Amino acid sequence: MRARQANPFKPTAGANPPLLVGRDDVLTELSDALDDGPGAPGRLTLITGQRGAGKTVMLNAAEQLAADRQWVVISETATHGLVARLVQAAMRIAENLGHEQDRGRRLTGVSVVGLGSISLAERPGGPPPLREALEVVTDATVRHGTGLLITLDEIQGAERAEMRELATTIQHLLRADAEIALVMAGLPAASNDLLNDDVLTFLRRADRVVLGDVPLDDVRQALAATFSAAGRQVDPRALDMATAATNGYPFLIQLVGYHLWSRSRGASTITSTHAREGIEVARRKLGSTVHAASLAPLSDVDRTYLLAMARDEGPSRTAHVARRMRVSAGYASVYRERLIAAQMIEPAGYGRVQFALPYLRDYLREHVAHTELGARLADDE
Repeated sequence: MRARQANPFKPTAGANPPLLVGRDDVLTELSDALDDGPGAPGRLTLITGQRGAGKTVMLNAAEQLAADRQWVVISETATHGLVARLVQAAMRIAENLGHEQDRGRRLTGVSVVGLGSISLAERPGGPPPLREALEVVTDATVRHGTGLLITLDEIQGAERAEMRELATTIQHLLRADAEIALVMAGLPAASNDLLNDDVLTFLRRADRVVLGDVPLDDVRQALAATFSAAGRQVDPRALDMATAATNGYPFLIQLVGYHLWSRSRGASTITSTHAREGIEVARRKLGSTVHAASLAPLSDVDRTYLLAMARDEGPSRTAHVARRMRVSAGYASVYRERLIAAQMIEPAGYGRVQFALPYLRDYLREHVAHTELGARLADDE
């Protein structure tokens, strides 16, 4: 019996897609930062974008770029205990680097040879401070012509005290020309709130990478290449339908591809029927995974603004939105700016806004419009 072929698409948070589409410029900037030495601006980078934009995937790519250059990598998420985990990771790396000096065995994907004996012992009063721990590692790696990359995901959830300690440590190491890079990722509005802390001014100087939509030509090529590499043909009409359905949204590229593949099991060619069915399933899954999570942290007024927009078939006039909300234009504009900062909506010409997330209008109409929030909206007339 022939083995069932695995689905090549990966619509799971943080999973590496078979092809990283439309991010060549970002990868080039990160590569240059690692190669250009201390002082390269990209060695302090903040990647933002809405859920599903591919932030964690870009952190994975940055880690691979570093590993390809034999850098040591520490991969972390900004949850409680971050600093303690970074110190522990540095201590393990220091110990392993010392043990590897004669054997040249690979460590965390990095080949480390001839670094010399180093040590980072825990003190009677506890572990060493973060600054000392990272200094020991970077001093060792630089002797071998490599460096240390720290990736930090979900920075919007970080504790301010821990981010302050990390920021001051990284600032000191960069000023000392240490071979170190910090690449962070997080949701836009919440990350901005965190970095508005006066002590975190240094991190606000990070290179900002905002992950937007992928050009549809790139999407079409990536879908076709992935299906072909996995041994399945796709009808040109089905490919056009799938491409358009993604709206260039990275997570939806994987989601649409995944469900087209699933719907066409047993067939040698993906047809328009498979595409139509797969797109509908993908749209529903997007609502339960991305839209619901994106709406959850918003205030009632934020969501009311979005519901007022959902009454339109295309871009909304901000004056109409305010009238539907029964508020002044000035009051509504505060929430307009909040939603733009959160990348839920975007400007669409003078006095107009539109949804930034694909199919969010449909989700709001199907799941929220008939709730108490929806009932608060006035008719246009």
